[in-house]
Amino acid sequence: MSRLGPVITLAAGAVLAAGLGVASVVATPTSNTNEYATTDTTTSAAPPAPTKAKPKTIEKADYAGYVKGNGGLIAVSVRNGKAIGYFCDGKTEAWFKGTEADGKVALAGFGDAKAKATLGGGKAKGWLAVSGHRWDFSAATVVKPSGLYRATAFVRGAKLRAGWIVLAKPRGGFYQVGAAFEGDKQIQITNVNDERPTDPVTLGQTTVYPKDVDGFIQEMQ
Repeated sequence: MSRLGPVITLAAGAVLAAGLGVASVVATPTSNTNEYATTDTTTSAAPPAPTKAKPKTIEKADYAGYVKGNGGLIAVSVRNGKAIGYFCDGKTEAWFKGTEADGKVALAGFGDAKAKATLGGGKAKGWLAVSGHRWDFSAATVVKPSGLYRATAFVRGAKLRAGWIVLAKPRGGFYQVGAAFEGDKQIQITNVNDERPTDPVTLGQTTVYPKDVDGFIQEMQ
């Protein structure tokens, strides 16, 4: 019996150690599980807010057509989100500038002059208001030499400016309308060359050089 004592004691110690080891293994996962749960809770974040889509713009388009109930012409041109317009019936004129986004054009001029249009199907449809009058219009897509032209110069300290709208006739040839001013005084305007509308033009005693939209749209903004 005296020889078995140490063996039993060692065996008991081994059993106790094994038991402690098992207890340690069992206790460790429980502790880790709680830690992971805490980490997941504190690091969770709300989903990001949706990003608003950037408006689409038309790279390049030109429109010209008749103003209903007035008989004058209107031209609208857009270039990468920028837009300009010109209305003229030979007596009254108005220049507009503004923006285009998602096929919608918003234009403003001097005083209460303004215009709006929707683009689509090869047309610009909308309305314009000038000097207390409002008219609707529908302007079709056009290509050169049809379109909008402008010229400026300084004469005796006064600014000379002129605008033209050139529109092809269904049966050939072109129809033009425009106006020219020296300072605040309206002067007689000369038509541009139908086939070469950017050729020099004489207004009064001054030679001016008409530009197409690409040549002056930046000046208008």
